[in-house]
Amino acid sequence: MSNANALNLIPDPQLLEGAKAAFKQAYAPYSKFRVGAALRTLDGQVYFGANVENASYGLARCAEQSAVQAMATAGAREFTDLVVYSEATPPASPCGSCRQILFEFAPDARVVCVNQHGDVVSGLVRDFLPHGFRLEQRDDGHEVGTE
Repeated sequence: MSNANALNLIPDPQLLEGAKAAFKQAYAPYSKFRVGAALRTLDGQVYFGANVENASYGLARCAEQSAVQAMATAGAREFTDLVVYSEATPPASPCGSCRQILFEFAPDARVVCVNQHGDVVSGLVRDFLPHGFRLEQRDDGHEVGTE
């Protein structure tokens, strides 16, 4: 994404407040790098997530993953908007793993990453993960990759 605010999006106030609240609950004793996320589903429900680290670093979960897991656990399968809050400059954007997870559920969702200074990085999920990969079921039950 060449432009830091590709879609000129501003963070939705409700999602921004939710992401900030989740940020405060982040469990980041190792990196000290806290992140909060909030997403809205098609029916208007809001789900939150914070990053949760682990002494076995590979078992850590990002804020975006935590929000998606909360959404999926509640039975929702798609979201329209995601706000990611951090104190990084420029604002932290979803990592590669998160980009793929977000793409699985909502390639056309709006993403706004913001920091405490109000700096913004935004775009659609598909902007963050060009040529994203999804599996779809064929009529014969075999899965095929799609973009």
